[in-house]
Amino acid sequence: MLESLRHIFVMLELELRRVKHDRMELYSRAVQPILWIAVFGPVMSGVRGIPTGGIPYTDYITPGVLIQSTTFTSIFFGLIMVWERESGILKRLYVTPASRYATVIGRSLSAGVRAIFQALIILPVALLIGVKFASNALYLITAFLIIFFASGGFASLSILIASFVKTRERFMGIGAALTFPLFFVSNALYPVNMMPPILQRSAAFNPLSYTVDAVRSLLITGNISNLPIDVVAITIFDAVMFSSASACLGKIVE
Repeated sequence: MLESLRHIFVMLELELRRVKHDRMELYSRAVQPILWIAVFGPVMSGVRGIPTGGIPYTDYITPGVLIQSTTFTSIFFGLIMVWERESGILKRLYVTPASRYATVIGRSLSAGVRAIFQALIILPVALLIGVKFASNALYLITAFLIIFFASGGFASLSILIASFVKTRERFMGIGAALTFPLFFVSNALYPVNMMPPILQRSAAFNPLSYTVDAVRSLLITGNISNLPIDVVAITIFDAVMFSSASACLGKIVE
């Protein structure tokens, strides 16, 4: 157990070293969500056609846009695995004493490290724009933990896809096909009850919906009555994705 934890932390350290040497990627990825908050939010606030429960629309979408940004980064995490397979790095990692589970969980949670750094860039900018956050340090820390672990689940989904897709071009196509349905069939930009019934049922199986709901309740509304359900849904999603990606990890090397 302790050995597996050590291997997981080694993978996290590897990602921290990458972030340290390539900060420009984090800054560039933060541009799009900042534009959503600074431009799209104020424009749609004037429409006043979306029921947000009395919350300004820009405040309402800030958690959704933040999660969209970190999720999209995690969904394409498998590209790194495909590149590492092509360059031979993955084969070297595969013969280390680290188990498949430790390798997948460590690599997946390393995507959560990037997500935390992205959040640390986006949230202060949102504050400057005028978004009002709940003033509770414990809620803020919990929101960051949820972003960290949810990003790990989506990165595991990405590793699972990379197990079956052998080229970067195919992976990019599948990743792009997944991201927008995940985003738009969720509560990131509007309440789920505004959608047609079939999309409402789809949103109930979308892990992004639970992640956005949890982070919105912690950062904006302060109403955490649904938080236990959100945490259970994210935990189940992570457990399924970690197990599936670990079982299929060997296919990436083949």
